[in-house]
Amino acid sequence: MGVSFGEKIKSARKAKGFTQKQLASKINAAHNSISDWENDKNKPDPDTIELLCGVLEITPNYLLAASPDDFSPKDKLLVRRYNDLDSVGQSHVDAVLQWEIERIQQIEQASATIVEVSDSIPAGRVLQYFHSVSAGAGEVIFDDVYTERITVPDRPQYRRVAYAVKVSGRSMEPLYHDNDILLVEPTCEISVGEIGIFNVNGQAYVKKLGDGKLISLNKGYDDIPLTEESLCMGRVVDSLKRRNN
Repeated sequence: MGVSFGEKIKSARKAKGFTQKQLASKINAAHNSISDWENDKNKPDPDTIELLCGVLEITPNYLLAASPDDFSPKDKLLVRRYNDLDSVGQSHVDAVLQWEIERIQQIEQASATIVEVSDSIPAGRVLQYFHSVSAGAGEVIFDDVYTERITVPDRPQYRRVAYAVKVSGRSMEPLYHDNDILLVEPTCEISVGEIGIFNVNGQAYVKKLGDGKLISLNKGYDDIPLTEESLCMGRVVDSLKRRNN
């Protein structure tokens, strides 16, 4: 028989060193609620399960699965790969997952305003469009929620592109200019010499990846040293010119 829902909560709570009272306080629940869940008398609602998983650093899939057999082959592979990572790699994956969760939430909440691109570019796919990524001093991530969608060509080379961001600044000139629209393929790893979107100390940059640093193409701007917490959020596939009205 597999480990029960309550046993998983209890085990995860003890692994974090929390008492039932401490865990209840962290998720704003009654003390006896934790006891009831751990004894499988009842289960929390979906919103509370999400809070629990965040505090206990476990996944809803793990918590709700009755046994390992309930995982799909793909889920099992992902879990094995995740467990093979060191703590830095796992923190990078966790950051990308959180970023994607927030992106989806923004998509659901935002209205669909279409941004027009150059007349010479045929329309095709609609992508989420974020404002903005820095080619200069840095943009705080999620400081402003995306409010638009953009229509881009439906080309084979764009099939892995998932979102677009606007360039803010001139540090990537002459390749990318202020207000250019970058098409981005989500990935947490790119090769040295490729251009990507990076999170450094909570700020988002578009830069070329160097050896231990992010490189500005405009020599008037300093390069940015990478740290263990720095995170790649995507590969820049192409750029579009926004129409000047």
